[in-house]
Formats: sequence, structure tokens, C-alpha cells
Amino acid sequence: MKLFCKLSVCLSLLLTYTGLLSAEDLQLNLRSQSETSKGSGRYHRLEHKESWDPEQTAIIVCDVWDYHHCLNAVRRLEQFAPRLDQLLKTARAQGVTIIHAPSDCMPTYKGHPARQRAQQVTFNGPIPEGIENWCSKIPSEEQAVYPLDQSDGGEDDDPEEHKAWAAKLKSLGRNPSLPWQKQSPLITIDSENDFISDKGDEVWRILGSRGIKNVILTGVHTNMCVLGRPFGLRQMAQNGKNVVLVRDLTDTMYNPQRWPYVSHFTGNDLIISHIEKFICPTITSDQILGGDEFVFKKDDRPHLVIIMAEQEYETEKSLPKFAAENLGKAFRVSLVFADDKERNKIPGIEEIEDADLVLFSVRRRVLPKKQMALIKKYVAAGKPVVGIRTASHAFSLRGKEPPKGYADWPEFDATVFGGSYHGHHANDLRSIVTINPKQKQNPILTGIPDKPFPQAYSLYEVTPLAKGTTVLMTAEIKGKPVEPVAWTFQRKDGGRSFYTSMGHTGDFQQPEFVRLLANGIYWAAGLNPAKVKLSEKVSLRGAPHWTVVSLPEFKKPAGTVESRWYRCVARIPKAWLAGEPVQLKVPTSAGNTVQAWLNGTALKKRGDGFVIAPGMVTVNDANLIVVSVSGRDAGVDFVSVPQLVSASGALPLAGRWQYRSGDDRAFANMPLPAKFGTVTDIVFKP
Repeated sequence: MKLFCKLSVCLSLLLTYTGLLSAEDLQLNLRSQSETSKGSGRYHRLEHKESWDPEQTAIIVCDVWDYHHCLNAVRRLEQFAPRLDQLLKTARAQGVTIIHAPSDCMPTYKGHPARQRAQQVTFNGPIPEGIENWCSKIPSEEQAVYPLDQSDGGEDDDPEEHKAWAAKLKSLGRNPSLPWQKQSPLITIDSENDFISDKGDEVWRILGSRGIKNVILTGVHTNMCVLGRPFGLRQMAQNGKNVVLVRDLTDTMYNPQRWPYVSHFTGNDLIISHIEKFICPTITSDQILGGDEFVFKKDDRPHLVIIMAEQEYETEKSLPKFAAENLGKAFRVSLVFADDKERNKIPGIEEIEDADLVLFSVRRRVLPKKQMALIKKYVAAGKPVVGIRTASHAFSLRGKEPPKGYADWPEFDATVFGGSYHGHHANDLRSIVTINPKQKQNPILTGIPDKPFPQAYSLYEVTPLAKGTTVLMTAEIKGKPVEPVAWTFQRKDGGRSFYTSMGHTGDFQQPEFVRLLANGIYWAAGLNPAKVKLSEKVSLRGAPHWTVVSLPEFKKPAGTVESRWYRCVARIPKAWLAGEPVQLKVPTSAGNTVQAWLNGTALKKRGDGFVIAPGMVTVNDANLIVVSVSGRDAGVDFVSVPQLVSASGALPLAGRWQYRSGDDRAFANMPLPAKFGTVTDIVFKP
């Protein structure tokens, strides 16, 4: 009897302990981005800690289907699905509610306990208006510039592989365009605890009935369904849920052959950045599972951290533009900006701890000792460093003592770059840059013409250079000593550095400098500079992609003889379809010929507008409007703003549209519904 009592007590204590474990709060690091100052267009990437009660938290698994029309999308999903399954098992054991949301697949789950559980939920609280609809934009995105073009559907398959994959899907009895029928078998559905639903109001009732305040979204695809579904990030955020995205367990439908012509994985980063700026924070799976966050097998991009903290040369503008145009194919880039108000504060500099390469554009700053220690630790580890212009005196106060609690590093130039910056020539004296004839075969000079070019601003005095430096370029002012302007340095710690004293805004207009800097970054990272492919400069007239313009202010580029195409997306309320048909009014200049389409269907002209029949409209959803204008008579294509007019109201379409020129009738439509292919820039609603 005594033994039985002891066993009972032990079992009771064990159950109590297990209960405490399952009830432990989730300890999360939420990452978001905050504008450095209002209207700057630059963002600090910041993290903060939160504790979430598992019983007040749900994970929504978005569209992790069994099949997809894009083979590469399937391959990437199958890479992260096992870790996602483990995440769900761990979270479920802690008391987190799991909602599986494989859209369009509810017939498969008819009679499934998890589906029935979702249908039987009762909740008497308010249901947000429109929660059952797709959401293409929320107010916080109004001024956002959407970062990529997904209007082709985002498929990045090899054409032959794609053809073979479509044939396989057909042989399996699947529609190659819409092959999904259920959730991936790689994801476990707990019949006794989980829910299955793809309906926004149903999901909301589940959340409400359980008192859930916190929502974690994972699954695919980030730029389409994860954002836009009725249970997606936008709906959760605008309706008051504390929502986050698991940024390492998701994937984007993005084709690197489309703007901005970067790696698929950089496309992922761009969408995640958009989400962190305008919608909600993100987390990573290791915060729940431990270990390291998930990385796709083919994502071998080095992590480049660019630190900008100087006011003289506006590199906080030129470097992000340079990186966006030239580094997105090969690098994962993190931008770190100085605080706009506090000179010696650089929020997010902790990114350096995860960096493979750091580029400094800093001038005479000191840092809190812990932050300076991070930089010294990075350099001491023998990791590569790139510096431009003022990086030679990044952490030097010209002999002055730093404030209490802060640290300088006056030896940074000598230690990291092998330089000895001690001043510059007058700003109005222009130097001429030439290649060191002994280094013509140096890989960093690949693709740079062997001919002199002007430096845009003052010439730095940097000699003598330390042993271990290799001078690549020099510059000369008539009557003054020649000075090195670009060199490499093999450091004592085993690392290597590339430095150039150029970096004025005018230098970034010189193709020679742009190629030099790109080559130096590739070289420092251990990549081949011969693989550098600079962004091609294209005019608006010749752009091979859609470009955002503002109507009615936009003027067609001079000399344009091709048709001009304009497109936007509008949400047309159901109430507008009663009575007289909706009309698209397009007030164009005299002498122009106008055609218009809605969701790919040509509209019939009536008077100064086009008739939209009710059957053409996708109600309470995204509708693609395309207008083509031909003719050469005027500098503007629209004398006033186009608008949608109905008996119930009017919607002026003033603002951002997408534009391109050409004579391709394929421009009249997208290969997928507008809600999937559109971007937030061009969405209008009453």
C-alpha cells in the first residue's frame, strides 16, 4: 500500500511537471522594420522579445498542398515540410492550436474529424466584415512600393522539366494547372486536436472560440496566398490579431527572369522585407525547435551586411540602390543605417554577427563598447571587409576622447585596410583615375576598360600603404603626388580587405566605379568577379518590364510610337452590378485610339467609355483593368483620370498604375487570376 501511495505521488508530480512544461510560454524574437525617420524610405531592422501563451496562440498552415503546377515550388516545399511538421508537433504538444488551411481542398476532407471540428465551432462574437474575402492590400501598404513582379505566376521551372512535370500530373489524373487536392502527406494532421478550414469566417470563429490572440502563419506562397487568403497575414493584421510569419518556413512564387531580376531566394527576402515593413513581424522556426533556422539547399548566397553612417556623400541612398541593382543575384544583403537623430547609434548593427562579408561606409563615429566589440570580433575572425570613401576614418575622432561608455578605433584604417588616411586635396580639384599597369590581369579589374576616367570629388591622401597591400588604381591631380584610390590588403589576422577612396554620389554614376565596387565585393566574398553582371540601364520606353507610373500626371516618353499599355486592379462591389452596367471611362487625348480589357476580356466601347457586363466581374475581389493607347498626337494619353462609374457610385482610378510600351497583345491579361498576379501598388477600391 505504501509503495502504491509513493508511486501515485510520483505520478502526480510527473503529470504536474509535464503540465507545466506544456504550458510554458513561447519565447519569441519578433523581427520588424521601422522607418529611420518619416518619409526617408530607409528602414532599421529591429528585434524585440515577446512571450506568448500557447493556449492563446494558433498556427495556420497555408496551402501546403500535395501537388503544384510549378515543379521547383514542389521541390522547395518538400525541403522544408519535414521541419514544418516537427514545428507543428512541438507547438501542438505545448498547447498551440493548429489550423490546416489547404485552400480548394475541403471536399477531400469531408467527414474528417478535423474538418468537422472546424464546422461545428460556435462563436457568438463579432465577425470582421469581409473576412471571407481575399485581401490584396491593407491601409499600411498604401505608400509601399511592391518589390517584385509576379504577374507571370512566378514559375521558375526549366521549360523541359516543366513540360515533363505537367505530363506526369496529367497521368496522375490531375489538372496540370490546378493539381492540388489535399494537404501534403509530409504534414501530420492530428485528428483529435487539429482543425481543417480554408474559410476566413470559419477560421475566425475557431480563433474567437478559443480566445486566441496570437497567430503564426507558415506555408506557401508568401507573396500570394500567405498574404492574401481570407485567413492570411493581411486579414489577421488588419483585424487586430498579433500575427507573425515564420520566415524560414515559407517560399515565394517568383521567377528570376522577371523584375527585379534577382535570385529566387532574394525574391523571398524582398517579400519578407515588405511584410516586416508594412504588415507584421516575422520569426524563425529555431525559436520553437532550437538548432538553426532552415535554409534551402540551393541558397548558397553569402550574407553581405552594408553599414552606412555618414552624412557627406549620401551613401545611405547610393549604396542601397547599387546593391538592389547589382548584388541580388549572388548575395543576401542586409542594410544597416545610422540613427537619423543620434549620431553614434547604429540600430541593427548586430547583423554583423551573422555576416559573411561587411561593407563599411562610416565617417567619424564612435559606438557603445559592446557594438565596437562586435566589429573587432568580426575582423579578428579573419572575415572579409570592404570599405569605401570615409571608411578609412570610420571610427576616428581626430584625437578626441569618445564619450563615456563609447569606444573609438583610430587604427581601423591601418589594421583593416593597410591605409594611412591623413587628409584630402581641395574639393574643386578633380583627379584622373588610371589602372595600375602591373595589375591589369587582377580579377578585380575584370570588365573595366583600361582607360582614364575622372574621379567625382576630392582625392584622398592615403600614402604610405602598409606591406600586404596591392594597388589596383591610382589617381593624379596635375602637379600633385599620385595617390592610390583602390587596393586590396592581406591582413595579419588572415582576412582580406578591399578598399576604394572613391564613393561620392558622382562616382556611382561612373560605370567604371560601379564595376570596380561590384568586383571588389565578389572578390572579397571569394566569388569570381567575372560573373558580375551589372544592371542594364534602360529607358522607360525600352523597359522590358512593367513600371509604376502615376496617373493622370504621367507623360508618355518622347518618341514613343508603339502602343502604350496601362494596367491596374480594382475591387468592384456586388451592389454596383445591379441596374445599369458599370462603365470604365477613359478620357484620352484627341487622335488616340483606346482599347480596354477586364480580366482578359475585351470591353465594348460606348461613348467615351467601355461597358463592363456583370458576368465579367469577379465580385468583391481583384479585377484586372488593362488600357491600351495608340497614336502620336499628344504628350499625354489621358486628359483626366480614368474612372469606374456605376449607378451606385464612382471610383476615380487616380494614382499608381503599371506601364509599358510595345505591341504584344499578351499585355492585355495575366496568366493567372489578378488576385495572385497583382501588386499592392496598383490596387483601387471604393
